Amino acid sequence: MGDLPEIDLTDPAVVRDPFTVYGEARERSPLARLAMPGFGTMWLVTRHAEARDMLSDPRFALRADSYLRPDVPEDCLPYMRTMGEMDGPEHTRLRRLVSPAFTARRAGAFRPRIEPLVGRLLDGLPGRAGGGPVDLVPHFTRPLPMDVICELVGIPEPDRPRWREYGATVAASAGAEFAAAIPGIMAGARAAVARRRAELGDDVISDLVRLQTGHADQLTDAEMVTLIWHLVIAGQTPANLVANAVAALLSHPGQLAALRADPALLPRAVEEVMRWGGPALLSVPRFTREDVELGGVRIPAGEAVTVSIAAANRDPRVFGDPDRFDIARAPAGGGAGHLGFSHGPHFCLGASLARVETEVALAALLRRFPGLELAATVEELRAPDPGNWRLTSLPVNL
Repeated sequence: MGDLPEIDLTDPAVVRDPFTVYGEARERSPLARLAMPGFGTMWLVTRHAEARDMLSDPRFALRADSYLRPDVPEDCLPYMRTMGEMDGPEHTRLRRLVSPAFTARRAGAFRPRIEPLVGRLLDGLPGRAGGGPVDLVPHFTRPLPMDVICELVGIPEPDRPRWREYGATVAASAGAEFAAAIPGIMAGARAAVARRRAELGDDVISDLVRLQTGHADQLTDAEMVTLIWHLVIAGQTPANLVANAVAALLSHPGQLAALRADPALLPRAVEEVMRWGGPALLSVPRFTREDVELGGVRIPAGEAVTVSIAAANRDPRVFGDPDRFDIARAPAGGGAGHLGFSHGPHFCLGASLARVETEVALAALLRRFPGLELAATVEELRAPDPGNWRLTSLPVNL
């Protein structure tokens, strides 16, 4: 163990350039040790093959302490434990029940309903510029995911401004403000489920009710509310993904020009952003159920293990010239794609929706503003967040 690389998340170098720090550790060893505030020291998987193995191995289990829980009122507690925190038969059952509503086909069918949401946000940007730069984070990338979630689960129009505030709070913080937003989200989710139990509409809750009508095993109201909470939490990914994508394209003019010349590259561009600079730097920690050997290293039972997604997604054993941002990059052979949406049983349920949402946002933004350019350097805009690769702001000239 003494020969393994050791990384401290409080090291400024990790916050400033995690790809280099994790990449150097990856080239020394498939495993490292990571000092992580709030969790102590844990094992860090640095290489792609070992990361895939860990994420799909049931001997690495999620636990209640895999997540930092906010302090919420007692009536909210039944809805806080989502599928992302479950393993085994419990997770398999819920995944089987909800997956039909989140297929790639259904996400594609939802595209025409995302387009006007994106359009309305873009309509407001020139008026916010005031003759100078406009910040895309508060005015475009951050409100968009919650607008999509509201459309997805059938939140009434009068309630949506409040839900947009909830989304901004969830995306921006994990402290007291975050906890204070949760009761309102849960109340709105309960109301949405009750409405759709009484009268079906054109949304995912109604789809799930229809799909399960007549079947012995159905989602309970509490499970539906928990699903909405899961969507609120996980559904914030596009806020950072779209911002990262815009920043990556505007700081790589050749790639931007290639995309403008061939919009058919857009799906590949989204995948490349997720690989090269996706929001998640680390996976949710798992805990070993028993002694496990991974990458030639024995990990004792009860130990916390996380994946360096930043390192695995730039592993030269899988991706050629991995530090280069290339929107025309061919998919990795053997199905060994990026791990930005995780892998195995906990592969992101909403991955297809996040892809469509990001594609729509980028296509419309670049089409509407052909002269779009950054008004600051990307280095100035990075959030000091060791767990996520995200921007605090994104000022652009339209």
